Amino acid sequence: MDHHDALARVIRDVVAPRAVSVDRDGTFPRAAIEALGQAGILGLISSRAMGGGGEGMVAATDVVRQLAQACGSTAMVLMMHYAATAVIEAHGPTETREAIASGRHLTTLAFSEAGSRSHFWAPLSTAQAEDGEVVLRAEKSWVTAAGEADSYVWSSRPLSADGPMTLWLVPKDAAGLRVTALFDGLGLRGNASSPMSATGVRVPKDARLGDDGAGLDIALAVALPWFLVLNAAASVGLMQAAVAETRAHLIETRLEHLDQSLAQQPLIRSAFARMCVDTDRADALLSDTLAALALERQDAQLRVLEVKAAAGEAAVDVTDAAMRVCGGAAFRKELGIERRFRDSRAARVMAPTTDALLDFIGRATCGLPLLEEAPA
Repeated sequence: MDHHDALARVIRDVVAPRAVSVDRDGTFPRAAIEALGQAGILGLISSRAMGGGGEGMVAATDVVRQLAQACGSTAMVLMMHYAATAVIEAHGPTETREAIASGRHLTTLAFSEAGSRSHFWAPLSTAQAEDGEVVLRAEKSWVTAAGEADSYVWSSRPLSADGPMTLWLVPKDAAGLRVTALFDGLGLRGNASSPMSATGVRVPKDARLGDDGAGLDIALAVALPWFLVLNAAASVGLMQAAVAETRAHLIETRLEHLDQSLAQQPLIRSAFARMCVDTDRADALLSDTLAALALERQDAQLRVLEVKAAAGEAAVDVTDAAMRVCGGAAFRKELGIERRFRDSRAARVMAPTTDALLDFIGRATCGLPLLEEAPA
């Protein structure tokens, strides 16, 4: 069974049946993650040498898009897992790479901090050498799969080198590592996106991912493209689900006094058509971004910056339109649209936020550096 068949089975048998309860109760989709691990999806982008699927961003994009159609929370957890896995594949230890490849290990990024908020490129957390180990202290503001992941790709200030950031691989059972508040959000309610603190967390020196001080370069070159593209894939999946649910409602719901379906009403039909156009436009930009990366086109970086901002805003517009087009029925949870409406809002505030990305895009197109030098 290839990964397409395996994914379809997991979505049908595990993810979709639990999506409503994951959202309603705010529970982490543990059963879905375990099923995805057993099906080879957690290890999809791990190298074949480690026992993984050896697939790239195109396959991962399709997986996240399909998962988002069924359960936004599960899609978000897997998206962060893939972004962190890309870093670990490039710089991590063989043991962890093999565990991820086998589907036994869930990882995630731990970048955003209470002191610098969504400015993940400016960590305030510290790393200090002590007795042959490294001691980490931090207050992370948002960590997807907090307390649920087996490891965290963790950012801090450098030990001693120049540069704004160093990355570490922190295991979930490290003493002094804890989740400081449970997640109770508007949308993506099962993704356990909670704050975490590190109080004297000790890791070995070889837990460092890449060179001391090189963490921002790794984040921008490795983690960020995966994060932005897969985030866009999740937004596209949410839009596609909202379009499908709206279409079914318009066809099946009738105005008995006119003996017509809602789909036969011109204004409603026109609004639905705009939803379709916006969804297809975002999907087309996503496909073009993947092509730009594969072909190493000159505009690849610009497309990567654009795709999350464009897809995230389109998802807000499309799900908002779905709520209007379907009227009062959309406010009831059984139709599913209000869940897509809530889930779609998260992309706007996930770092880098839409506003930050628009600034990056403006800088890139004007020939300016993406990031300003921090004051000394």
